Amino acid sequence: MRHSLIFFDPKRPDFTPYGLACGRWNPAPMPRPDHHNEVQLNLLKSGWMTYILGGRKVRIEAGRMSAFWAAIPHQIIEFGTKREYFVATIPFAWFLQWKLPEHFVQPILHGVVHCEPPPGRGRLDQDLFAQWEADLQNPGSEMRDAVLLEMRARLIRLAAVLPPVQTVTRKSSYWHAALYEGGLNKVEQIACLLAWHYTESLTANDIGKAVGLHPNYAMSVFRKAFGVTLIEYLTQQRVSHAQRLLATTNEKIVDVAFKSGFNSVSRFNAAFHSICGCSPREYRLRHELG
Repeated sequence: MRHSLIFFDPKRPDFTPYGLACGRWNPAPMPRPDHHNEVQLNLLKSGWMTYILGGRKVRIEAGRMSAFWAAIPHQIIEFGTKREYFVATIPFAWFLQWKLPEHFVQPILHGVVHCEPPPGRGRLDQDLFAQWEADLQNPGSEMRDAVLLEMRARLIRLAAVLPPVQTVTRKSSYWHAALYEGGLNKVEQIACLLAWHYTESLTANDIGKAVGLHPNYAMSVFRKAFGVTLIEYLTQQRVSHAQRLLATTNEKIVDVAFKSGFNSVSRFNAAFHSICGCSPREYRLRHELG
């Protein structure tokens, strides 16, 4: 059976939901980062692909399922497979309500990509994703509940085999060393810096100095590579952080605003509504845990 491949649309508005879905995607570099408020599961049949996610390079290998929170900017920059790959998406609120192990959930909320340790489950997962794809073809299908149960069970199995993961520290000695390791180019170094320091006050001069570029040139090459300005990218990171706090804590909205790096509630509200299409209060009501 032939399946229609899904292609990333660079004109797609940020945070447009995919909902509960499973399909086959075309392997191709993305011209800009994507953001959507689902947990994303990837499964490659062959080869590999590399994401920039939250300012870090992450390599995904064939046969090893990966999981990450897609509200964090993510962009495929390289791939070594010509075959389609599976992508499943789980609405973020549903993912939280599953009450998966804390050592699995917390790293995801902080931008960690969980990958199945080698050798992975290979054909078993391919058959499982194909079944999810078939079951979700009909939006009104009663099989949706079965898919949700199977997705939750699959993530429990993934959590059971993962080694402990430390969430990202923001200590300067750590990020300064990591910034220049792993073959990151200048644009990737900028994204890494923003991903780790988005709650702090940052200027173009700070960023240029940190990566050894003139501020204007740093802004120019970043926009060319990511399709958004430094300020837009920084704002997206801060809104993503605010989403996590709104969905998982009872902190006051004013405290969420300042802890996410905004210097005023009015700017926070305007940025949040622009990206998410609703107010922070409305977002919390939709996504908070019962």
